[in-house]
Amino acid sequence: MTTWLLTGGAGYIGAHVLRELLASGRSVVVVDDLSTGVRENIPGHVPFVHASIADHDALVEAMHTHHVDGVIHLAAKKAAGESVHQPLYYFDENVGGMQSLLAAMAQASVNHLVYSSSAAVYGTPHTNPVTEAAPLAPESPYGQTKVVGEWLAADEHVARGLNWIGLRYFNVAGAGEDCLGDRSVSNLIPMVFDALQHAQRPKIFGDDYPTPDGTCIRDYVHVADLASAHVAAAARCEAGNCSQVYNVGTGQGASVKDVMSMIAQVIGRDVNAQVIARRPGDPPATVAAIDKIHDELGWHAIRDLREMVTSAWSAWCWTHGGH
Repeated sequence: MTTWLLTGGAGYIGAHVLRELLASGRSVVVVDDLSTGVRENIPGHVPFVHASIADHDALVEAMHTHHVDGVIHLAAKKAAGESVHQPLYYFDENVGGMQSLLAAMAQASVNHLVYSSSAAVYGTPHTNPVTEAAPLAPESPYGQTKVVGEWLAADEHVARGLNWIGLRYFNVAGAGEDCLGDRSVSNLIPMVFDALQHAQRPKIFGDDYPTPDGTCIRDYVHVADLASAHVAAAARCEAGNCSQVYNVGTGQGASVKDVMSMIAQVIGRDVNAQVIARRPGDPPATVAAIDKIHDELGWHAIRDLREMVTSAWSAWCWTHGGH
């Protein structure tokens, strides 16, 4: 069976992808600089390289030592708001890191890549659900770096026959195990939990959008479903001759108020949210068209919003010690 190098494998999404790859029978080696990842997320029997993806030599050595067949590339900076204030940092980390990785892959003759992209490449979609053929109009430096990453992979396909798939994640939530919860508080569900833990009112950023209840609509996908999409993409790369991008979502939108209501149902009390001003750059609605990934990779999400919130709450309580 093949061996895949997983960058960012100690992170929230990476830890789930790691387990799904192992369950598929593949071998995995993790590269992570632990800037945001957690060492304990990597099982002891999995080879671990503590390095930055900017470290070209460390990547080449890892690929040679472990006889790597392909790379799943998750390691990146991902806060869109932060990227607006630190654009050079984001381009250095995300684009520079991608260049370093692709150069190492070329040197080590590694020809399969699954690339972590984002729905941020679309900006504000003209129509929903948004298809992979929609114009790319990112509204943050973060989104721009994800577009450039797709370009680089596509160019390497032309230049040297790289088999690659870009997965455009929509809003990732939930936990596959209690110990693998989302520890960031930049995503909506953990933001609500964090506010409640500190006896604060969770914030809704604007309720005057052109949506049914006035709050932003997003496509939330369970992290365990997202992980299985990576295995489907890896299998497609192994089959050869591919250069494609796919949305990864459920095809269903949920508003911020919908999510707040589900959280209240799951935890058994009103969250008493507070409406404040809009954040700049938040599209009113972004929902994935999912026909392409279903038809070509045979993948679809199987977990709903209740499962995302329930598993996220269980993981939050596990991490933070009780309700």
